[in-house]
Amino acid sequence: MSNPSRFGGTPVTTVEELREIIPPPLGPAAGKVRTALHDLDRQWLEASPLCLVATSDAAGTVDVSPKGDPAGSLVRVLDERTIAIPERPGNRRTDGYLNVLSNPHVGLIFLVPGRGDTLRVNGRARLVRDAPYLADLRVRRNVPVLALEVDVEEVFHHCSKAFLRSRAWDPETWEPEAVPRRAVIAHTLERQDQTLEEVETHYGPRYAETIYG
Repeated sequence: MSNPSRFGGTPVTTVEELREIIPPPLGPAAGKVRTALHDLDRQWLEASPLCLVATSDAAGTVDVSPKGDPAGSLVRVLDERTIAIPERPGNRRTDGYLNVLSNPHVGLIFLVPGRGDTLRVNGRARLVRDAPYLADLRVRRNVPVLALEVDVEEVFHHCSKAFLRSRAWDPETWEPEAVPRRAVIAHTLERQDQTLEEVETHYGPRYAETIYG
């Protein structure tokens, strides 16, 4: 039995309880999951510059990592049931990759800026190096040395309700100054050994020039 909520809510612990609250899907929503990529999926992947990659380790600890590249370089369709996402220079934590080594199941959401609908892909992943297609995924001078290959088990398009509710693509709702800038967050939580001025310099105009190494 799940622990009761510390805040007074009643836990929902069975499928039957859940379905009393949210009935099963009907019509197109119930039957839209496919096991292979359609040409429309390929077009979406080609146009997407941003992907969210969800993984978990053998114990169930979850990680979600964003992956971004210019459209056309973010993901490579190898065949109707296999895609590959290249690795780019980062902070070297490799949280998601470490998870895949113990649990290959992954969930992906591919976004196209300005579009509220998304493409979801679930499958089993592996890490590969020395793949011949990596050279085709060069961005600037960076040729990836590693890729996350995913065998597609489920693929489907998701409607735009979340983006309509959030108005995430509507510039009129954007308030980037609502939270401290990245340099302040990093200085407070991660880089206390540096001055704020040094962190500001790190995340300054040259930061965008160095993201591919």
